[in-house]
Amino acid sequence: MKAEKPNYALPVAMMFFLFFIIAFVTGLPSPMGVIVKEQFALSNFQAQLGFFANFLAYLFMGIPAGIMVEKLGYKRTALIALVMGFAGVFIMFLGGQFKSFNIYITGAFVAGFTMATLNTVVNPMLTVLGSEKGANQRLNFGGALNSLGATIVPIVGGWLMGSTASKQIEDVNPLLFLAMGIFAVVFLVLLFVKIPEPEVAKNENIMDSIKHVFSFSHFSYGVVAIFLYVGIEVGIPSIANLYMVNELSFDPAIAGSLVGTYWFLMLIGRLFGGFLGKTFSSKQMMIFVSSLGLILIGIAILNPAVTVRMPGIASDLSVKFVQVPLSIMFIAFAGLCTSVMWPGVFNLATIGLGKYMGIGSGVFMTMVVGGGILPALQGGVADMTTYLTSYWVIMLALGYLLFYALVGSKVHKRADNKEI
Repeated sequence: MKAEKPNYALPVAMMFFLFFIIAFVTGLPSPMGVIVKEQFALSNFQAQLGFFANFLAYLFMGIPAGIMVEKLGYKRTALIALVMGFAGVFIMFLGGQFKSFNIYITGAFVAGFTMATLNTVVNPMLTVLGSEKGANQRLNFGGALNSLGATIVPIVGGWLMGSTASKQIEDVNPLLFLAMGIFAVVFLVLLFVKIPEPEVAKNENIMDSIKHVFSFSHFSYGVVAIFLYVGIEVGIPSIANLYMVNELSFDPAIAGSLVGTYWFLMLIGRLFGGFLGKTFSSKQMMIFVSSLGLILIGIAILNPAVTVRMPGIASDLSVKFVQVPLSIMFIAFAGLCTSVMWPGVFNLATIGLGKYMGIGSGVFMTMVVGGGILPALQGGVADMTTYLTSYWVIMLALGYLLFYALVGSKVHKRADNKEI
């Protein structure tokens, strides 16, 4: 009798929901950065510290999250992460109540623990829940929901801020309440859903496991690639938001919706990536999008003396076509490129890890700290030069991703100098 093929539809759907909430909470520092910059009279560098605190947590939690997966399993690890996420957003809410930037930053840091842990669960689960050939496709579809969450945050955040002269953290309380509600609902649903537990490297020395995954050169190069990629993904729209509000004097609602265009195009790109994931390899997709990204950001930096009209959503929820520099349009289009980079790098870097996928994913999550470091660095460059000049930081990072796609992703194990 032929064995019944397992049905992974429900667990895959749960992983997709977790992908959504990861992006929703990770995107909060974008509108919050505009608020705290004004409320606490901060520099561009300081305004990016919300992202820095959020992603710094990955540095501390990435490997422990991998250990949690090995010791507790994927489901229990995800449930613990959801509780931490609720606590982190609640602390951010308290930052508004007490009008304290330090409390807000603490909340962003705690929320970052959640994102690191959930990412450690979601990415390997989507890789193994189904055929190996379909892993790229599943990660891209999950990424599409991730982009949907990221698209919603700046639009709603900008609308809640409106065009008021004095912006306060309290202005976006409904956004924080929504995030806490999502955490609570997903926790209850996941608690009663049966999730299959992939094989993990149990009862093995953690340092030996880490040493094993780093014996693969393609993994080591991939760790650097993911560090830079997350910084690219976050830095492009975040600095654009500050540029439009502070230099171009756009209404925050309009600016937020234009930033939302970047995330919306990431959503479109990931949907296409999902459909094309079985036709084109991760390497082919990475080469194409890295090259195109270099072209788009390069044109944005040159800042041609041309303006275009883009649709934006005003504080009264009306759609208006706004005259913007061509640079803004090309920055938004870069979302099509960043859309498929995460699954591309993750797939290329984790080939051959087998039962060490959990700890490898944990190491990867540690390097997501790049999402806090690169935007802060870019903000510092913007303070010293101009907003558009700061995008040279993005150009250098994109250059490395192209190198990784072309050369660094070749599967090679250092231990016995043998290609796999």
